[in-house]
Amino acid sequence: MTNIFNTFYFSFSEKIEKYSIVIMRIALAIVYIWFGGLKIIGLSPAGDLVEHTVFWFQPQIFIPVLGICEVTIGLGLLIKRFVPITILLLLLHMIATLFPLFILTDACFDTFPYRPTLVGQYIIKNLVLVAGALVIAGKHNKNYCTQK
Repeated sequence: MTNIFNTFYFSFSEKIEKYSIVIMRIALAIVYIWFGGLKIIGLSPAGDLVEHTVFWFQPQIFIPVLGICEVTIGLGLLIKRFVPITILLLLLHMIATLFPLFILTDACFDTFPYRPTLVGQYIIKNLVLVAGALVIAGKHNKNYCTQK
């Protein structure tokens, strides 16, 4: 039984390897474009979090600008030649998204540092986005860029 499963799995793995980075780029792009778009049109559930984290900027200006930056990152992930600079921007953005964990600890944790609230979980899940970006960066090299 294990042999059959391994045969099937390894066959699947070999076939999906060719498209896995493209799939990861598209998935990250969807998240960035979707969440950024919500900020642009004023419907983001993260608006209050952003407003309280970056309280020194006017939220009616800062949140849509942040949304435009997120949509730009999403679009950059879809265009292969922009991936290197886009990954850098994405990683910088992800660093900034960690600020509420330290600035708004009451909103992010029921018990600091091990029992996150839903807001804290929303932020902590960004580690998956960072990991995805690093996977793309690790694969997006000279050999990969010359493939058709």
